Amino acid sequence: MTHYDYLIVGSGLYGATFAYKAKLASKKVLVIDKRSHLGGNIYCEELEGINVHKYGAHIFHTNNKKVWDFVNSIVEFNRYTNCPVANYKGELYNLPFNMNTFNRMWPEVHTPAQAQAKIDEQKVEAVAALGGREPQNLEEQALCLVGKDIFYKLIKEYTEKQWGRDCKDLPAFIIKRLPVRLTFDNNYFNALYQGIPIGGYTQLVEHLLEGIEVRLNTDYLEQKEALDRLAETVVYTGPIDAYFGYSLGALEYRSVRFETEVLDIPNFQGNAAVNY
Repeated sequence: MTHYDYLIVGSGLYGATFAYKAKLASKKVLVIDKRSHLGGNIYCEELEGINVHKYGAHIFHTNNKKVWDFVNSIVEFNRYTNCPVANYKGELYNLPFNMNTFNRMWPEVHTPAQAQAKIDEQKVEAVAALGGREPQNLEEQALCLVGKDIFYKLIKEYTEKQWGRDCKDLPAFIIKRLPVRLTFDNNYFNALYQGIPIGGYTQLVEHLLEGIEVRLNTDYLEQKEALDRLAETVVYTGPIDAYFGYSLGALEYRSVRFETEVLDIPNFQGNAAVNY
């Protein structure tokens, strides 16, 4: 029976990078994945000439130059900058919250001082409504951080859509801080380096796994005992609740459903990411 130093469960970004580094260290590696393709949740497939992120958009960002140089040594990255827009009943707002957002929200606000004063005014109202107690849920927490106007237009309905619950039924710690920028900067991330691999993430994973044995359509948890015997060490990158047999129940955060539609127009919404 072939014996490996590492059995890596999952061919996503972590598993592929671990395998790449292990191979450089002259370790014998086997990578398995229960899906029929490489890449895990960063898998991309070409659709109408577009590299579509099948399991949701992924934007690589880091402040670490060593990390940035490493990924660019594998494949070339573009200079994509994430500048989301929120669509609230036809009103368009820039995210994260910045001076463009505040001027759109309150047309009389033109300076950072005016924006801060407006937010502070609404925060005071929210804190006073609590009567001296700590926020008990996400709604109360958010109101105390940014006030009612931003909360009701840009947080409440989108958050409830994402979590599938009323904001009053979500814990306060989820939203302990909300980034507020008093500058006209629509760049979502503060990271020095950000982008997406030219040609998609699948190409990045394929290069990381060159020369490494990979078995697709292989479910680790269905063959755990037999697969464990193949290697000295197992690196598991799959769902943690599944690994423990859902002994504490299923994790509740997996609620996103993807629906894809192809439109015969060159430009649908004018921006890559729009929060409706």
